[in-house]
Amino acid sequence: MNLVILDELYSVIKLSTTDDVPSWAGKGEFVSITHTNEELSIVCPTVNVPDDNLIEMEPDWKCIKIEGPLDFSLTGVLSSLATPLAENNISIFAISTFNTDYLLIKLHSVEKAKVVLENAGHVFIKC
Repeated sequence: MNLVILDELYSVIKLSTTDDVPSWAGKGEFVSITHTNEELSIVCPTVNVPDDNLIEMEPDWKCIKIEGPLDFSLTGVLSSLATPLAENNISIFAISTFNTDYLLIKLHSVEKAKVVLENAGHVFIKC
């Protein structure tokens, strides 16, 4: 797989199911908004998130994008990335879209993740 590390730092935010999507959430190169019956989950650039002690968030993620679009018939795409990372104790937060997949990796693990993924045969085309 060809991979790209996006420039910005990201945060994963949890809001209540009764909250509306905040206006600050929808800006950036990559944003993911998921609503379930348990939460409103937002991934967005950390710079977008207001300084609010009431917001439950996990900061300091970097985002690795799999260059796509990927065909829906492909199998094992996430597994080919997640398995070598798991074998090296690197946790991920995975998000899939219509076109491709994204992996969020904690900032302190990005360089190690890059080496692990390159050793597994993946190519970083922009860093």
